[in-house]
Amino acid sequence: MLDKFESPIGPLVFKPVLKRIRWGGVRLGKLLSKPVGPETDYAESWEVADHADGQSVVAEGPLQGTTLRELVLNQGQQLFGRQVGLKQFPLLIKFLDANDWLSLQVHPNDLLARQYAESENGKTEAWIIVEAAADSRICAGLKSGVDAEQLRRAIRDDDLESCLHTYAVKAGDCIFVPAGTVHALGPGIVLAEIQQQSNLTFRLHDWGRVGLDGKPRPLHLEESIACTNFERGPVNPVKPVTLAHGNHVFEELVRCEYFVIRRHVSANPFSIRCDGRFRVLMTLTGRGSVNCHSGHGLPKSAQIVLAPGQTVLLPACCEEVVVVPETPVTILEVLQP
Repeated sequence: MLDKFESPIGPLVFKPVLKRIRWGGVRLGKLLSKPVGPETDYAESWEVADHADGQSVVAEGPLQGTTLRELVLNQGQQLFGRQVGLKQFPLLIKFLDANDWLSLQVHPNDLLARQYAESENGKTEAWIIVEAAADSRICAGLKSGVDAEQLRRAIRDDDLESCLHTYAVKAGDCIFVPAGTVHALGPGIVLAEIQQQSNLTFRLHDWGRVGLDGKPRPLHLEESIACTNFERGPVNPVKPVTLAHGNHVFEELVRCEYFVIRRHVSANPFSIRCDGRFRVLMTLTGRGSVNCHSGHGLPKSAQIVLAPGQTVLLPACCEEVVVVPETPVTILEVLQP
């Protein structure tokens, strides 16, 4: 009998790692069918995670019960293809439900992250808004010209909002948040988040709130200011770039050194170009299936059903991928550049 790590890898679906935080809500269950309990503070669903704070486990199939870390260590060639050699899955893929304002925070870049936590990476991220209430707002960046001293003074004088770039968002907006950007999500927002594999966050301000113990949550003023890129200024939603593969037209939302995000909206079957790199597919709306074909000993066709909230990791060994909508779908495709 073959060891499980000697068998070819097909498309992978993981059990969501659910995080309860005071600003969470119930829409991860209601909107995205995550297996939440009766509580009302489900904030994050980690869909693909290879981190000490959350480890993805295969939900079904021959590799059921296998962690993503085990796959990285034992099936690197099939998982990563021409990017083989990675010791950690490079991206952390999430859904978030913001039922209240998140703290105002900033993430370090790679260099600074390892000064604060040797095992951590920097945290560049992007948000794709799945649902937003009519009055939902975010903070993304500082107003033009704000420097460290002005920010310190605004915090001291309880005038922080005069420094922040805030605006309303709607479903479909994509906001790219490089490391060093001051940011916060407001209530009424459900989004998909693609980021570096990191959980290092510095809290600049928490709107005067207290934790479950009745005490203010810790702030990280000096670390936040040290990590802030004061030259960035306001950060607005991205302008998608239209691309085509054959007759299928899609959008590229983000391209940076850590990840590429594309958005496919279609009522008709379409293929995704495979080139020896892994892909992550996140279904935002609609239903259908993804069919994967491979010349590496997989069954002739491995099929995964798609529904809102479904995330699928396609290993690099999947040579041909065809998405077949049952109803019109909106799907994010995530890969490394």
